[in-house]
Amino acid sequence: MDDSSSRQHVLQACRDHDVKFIRLWFTDILGMLKSVAITVEELEHALADGIAFDGSSIRGFARALETDMLAVPDQATFQLLPWRPREQAVARMFCDIHEVGGEPFAGDPRAVLKRTLARAAGLGLTFYVSPEIEFFYFKDAHGAEPLDEGGYFDLTTLDQASDLRRETVLMLEELGIGVALSHHEVAPSQHEMDLRYTDALTMADAIMTYRVVVKEVALRHGVHATFMPKPLTEHNGSGMHLQLSLFRGERNAFYDEGAELRLSPLARRFAAGLLRHAPETLLVTNQWVNSYKRLVPGFEAPTHQSWSPHSQAQLVRVPEHRPGQELSTRIEYRAPDAACNPYLALAAVLASGLAGMEGGYELPPATDEAPPGGVPEARALPSSLGEAIAAFEGSALMRETLGDHVFETLIANKREEWARYRVQVSEYERAQYLPLL
Repeated sequence: MDDSSSRQHVLQACRDHDVKFIRLWFTDILGMLKSVAITVEELEHALADGIAFDGSSIRGFARALETDMLAVPDQATFQLLPWRPREQAVARMFCDIHEVGGEPFAGDPRAVLKRTLARAAGLGLTFYVSPEIEFFYFKDAHGAEPLDEGGYFDLTTLDQASDLRRETVLMLEELGIGVALSHHEVAPSQHEMDLRYTDALTMADAIMTYRVVVKEVALRHGVHATFMPKPLTEHNGSGMHLQLSLFRGERNAFYDEGAELRLSPLARRFAAGLLRHAPETLLVTNQWVNSYKRLVPGFEAPTHQSWSPHSQAQLVRVPEHRPGQELSTRIEYRAPDAACNPYLALAAVLASGLAGMEGGYELPPATDEAPPGGVPEARALPSSLGEAIAAFEGSALMRETLGDHVFETLIANKREEWARYRVQVSEYERAQYLPLL
């Protein structure tokens, strides 16, 4: 469908569904969703020319002297928002951010992902992703009081959130986002939904939409949903495990029926790239101080650059599947958490895998032992935001992938966050030291 036909399709959909308002969505560098609403009377102008806004007011976008920018709607992302009224309905579209002259803005996270996907496309490859996204329900936003004491896959009265999950899944499907499964996770009041495989750009948009829907449904029921990586000290944190594959047309480039684990040489090099570049990409996939409270031993989260066909504690896993199921061959990357910017995270992950492919990286031996047991040479991942910043700022791969603007802005923002965190005195310290010292 060409631009003109697509534009007419969107305008007709607005007439058919009595749409009055359209929310134009995009993210800042940290992955915070931004929105400007226009009326349907302004839509044709917005589709043709974009909507001007002050970029200096968006975190990491522009300096004070370069403020004017355009939010240009991606017509393919038009969807009605099912939680808004049906009369004078509300729709949404994701936007690409442009300079006023029409050039794509270098600081737009969606543009970063598009550039990286174009690199893969130049190799004849399409990047597909299915995320397993975990989160918590709490009674309010001011404490961390769970709704239940349920555990993994529980379906009992302990799982008070079954109806919340059901409503969320139905709402996501109304938005065109397929959900493969949903269930209670390991920790009290922790839940997971797995989104169906699709291309990486569509998936990044879907992840942003998913986070909004989860929170909207929770709010309707008077509870608080959070994607905070580690809200409970004594329980597992919330990850976003990524199921990854590359396709050449209709064929899965990761599949080789005669190979060990049915992983093609290309797939093994891709996995090796994920392992080798994990320390420098962690600032993107795990960008908050709290992210590193999740990446500790004993909570089914990776701590070393190791991989396994089975173990949930490794950075990379190769899920098993029945022989002959070519489409099911995939690599699972377990570092990211659910609070990252999905556009930058998927770009960083893909760039790491492509570096492994193009550089001919060798996949090290697998291990099922808790790191660093089976593979003594497996290096530890950064264990704090400060260590992640140090690994990231020396990365030529991340600078090239993200571009100078995003790369330098992210470093500056994260240094500031780390500096603020380091001077805080915690309740743990007061409880531990006040009585003794």
